[in-house]
Amino acid sequence: MKLEERINAFTRLGGKIDNLSNKERETIHQHVARSNPWFTPDSINLSLSGITYLLKENNLTRWVKSYSESTKKNIKIGMAMAGNIPLVGFHDYLCVLLSGHQAVIKLSTQDAYLLPVIHAWLIELEPRFKDSVHFEERLKNIDGMIATGSDNTARYFEFYFRKIPHIIRKNRSSVAIIMGEEEKPQLKDLAQDVFSYFGLGCRNVSKLFVPEGYEFNNLFESWEDYKEIIHHHKYANNYDYQKSILLMNKTPHLDNGFILLTQNNQLVSPISVVYFETYTTLSDLKKKLLAQRNKIQCMVSAHGWYKESVPFGKAQFPELADYSDGVDTMKFLSEIN
Repeated sequence: MKLEERINAFTRLGGKIDNLSNKERETIHQHVARSNPWFTPDSINLSLSGITYLLKENNLTRWVKSYSESTKKNIKIGMAMAGNIPLVGFHDYLCVLLSGHQAVIKLSTQDAYLLPVIHAWLIELEPRFKDSVHFEERLKNIDGMIATGSDNTARYFEFYFRKIPHIIRKNRSSVAIIMGEEEKPQLKDLAQDVFSYFGLGCRNVSKLFVPEGYEFNNLFESWEDYKEIIHHHKYANNYDYQKSILLMNKTPHLDNGFILLTQNNQLVSPISVVYFETYTTLSDLKKKLLAQRNKIQCMVSAHGWYKESVPFGKAQFPELADYSDGVDTMKFLSEIN
């Protein structure tokens, strides 16, 4: 297939997803809920919305044509996909197929249903993609590798796939930068970055940088719309456990009944907990962020005022060129041989 034909197929796939009927969505929700209770209808719909946001013809064309097309044929790219949020590996799937390569995919047991459904829809729209994707239990006879996992699994991947070109991703998380002058509507947008997917994604905000002496009252009031999250049994179990740990250790913290805030220099917080750290000046803030830049996936701030950040509420809607871990996947795929 020519590049334009591949782009056209994915554009039509975006249209199909965008126009799914309530009955079709309900069927998906019911099937997924049986295997992974974290993947609620809201989480699945948010993920599908993010995909349709990406699959616009003008955006796809502008993005892909900025790269040289690979001259190599029948390149097989292995992909070990994560399963922390629904369809978290879709962007890699998109990159490989638009590059003209074949994808050999090992799905996470936590997200084994959704991508095969998406791929079946793509085949309906463009049958020539039928032999471009292979879902396998073991990744072998591949020419390149893209893997996403924890810092521990990354060491295994780097050793096991050391003899072939690879991208190995590690733990990352996202942060919010608060200046202290935000209005409640802005802080309400920030809540989406915190609570979407129950905080399980690398683009979820797990850490706040706040000015010294910051009062959290407005922030907690602005997050009230998300109080129903505590009725999700797995989230509630995490909340109860983390609250018990904080109380037993006599760790100072703030609690509004569905989220816990505590001061901590670490970036990655447990589910139901958000860490915060104070800064005194913008220079102090910059120093703190630079010290951990290799662990930060995304930064958010009100209206994107802080350099290289995105506006509150936009963390879960990355652009096509917002690559995980800052590694250019399309460049890797265009140069592989």
